[in-house]
Amino acid sequence: MCGTCGCGQPDTAHGPAHSHDEGHAHEHGHGHEHEHEHTHDHRHEHTHSHDHSHAHTHEQGDTEARRVQVEQDLLAKNDHIASHNREWLEGEGILALNFVSSPGAGKTTLLERTLAELRGELHFCVIEGDQQTDNDARRIAATGAPVIQVNTGAMCHLDADMVHDALHRLTPPAGAVLAIENVGNLVCPSLFDLGEACKVLISSVTEGEDKPIKYPYMFRASRLVLLNKLDLAPHTDFDVAAFREYALRVNPELEILALSARTGEGLGAWYDWLRARRALPQQAA
Repeated sequence: MCGTCGCGQPDTAHGPAHSHDEGHAHEHGHGHEHEHEHTHDHRHEHTHSHDHSHAHTHEQGDTEARRVQVEQDLLAKNDHIASHNREWLEGEGILALNFVSSPGAGKTTLLERTLAELRGELHFCVIEGDQQTDNDARRIAATGAPVIQVNTGAMCHLDADMVHDALHRLTPPAGAVLAIENVGNLVCPSLFDLGEACKVLISSVTEGEDKPIKYPYMFRASRLVLLNKLDLAPHTDFDVAAFREYALRVNPELEILALSARTGEGLGAWYDWLRARRALPQQAA
């Protein structure tokens, strides 16, 4: 998963603002010792180096097995809470969308414009995920939509427990559209179900068209791709046709809409998709 970047690690200086109890799971180490009785003749040159190699390999195997088990336990716990979130959201008729992207793809700008232009037609509530600051939450609050900021600290994604806590504080009304803006990251958020109806992936023409094949898990986990910053396409060598081909190769069921959150080009198709999805029974895609 993402042990090298600090996710789930005990970090008192930069940990998430809310409390978690799974941090101890990563405190496994190499505490056991291998004591061997070397009764063979030590006069030969290669001595017993093969025994040390075997011990090291055995220790590595044990550590890897523990790591895999910790990841499985963590995801199982997350999925259990996500199911609880989904059950409540569907019971309230709330459309929950998990907005994911790499940093800088334009998630917040797209949400700002969507909330402003569909105000009065759809009731939006927003959960804002960032490692630090409330900059994006303040931008969303300026549209008049209720918003809760979740700072994840060292963690590079939202998890179902964070969303569960945010829902208790946000209390979205029945029939609302819940927009969950995840931390900018194309890896870990693909693994963590939050209880959403589906993931909406924002990509942009300022990124390479090969993103779908470089980060296939995120494109495979998503239902809709919004190709943003179309107004910048003439100033880049981004190949829209290649992007579509790669994305559909990874996930043939993907819907792909090209737009510009800044100029408004293509936003009508996005709004129509949102209206149509809002009209459906709220079940996970």
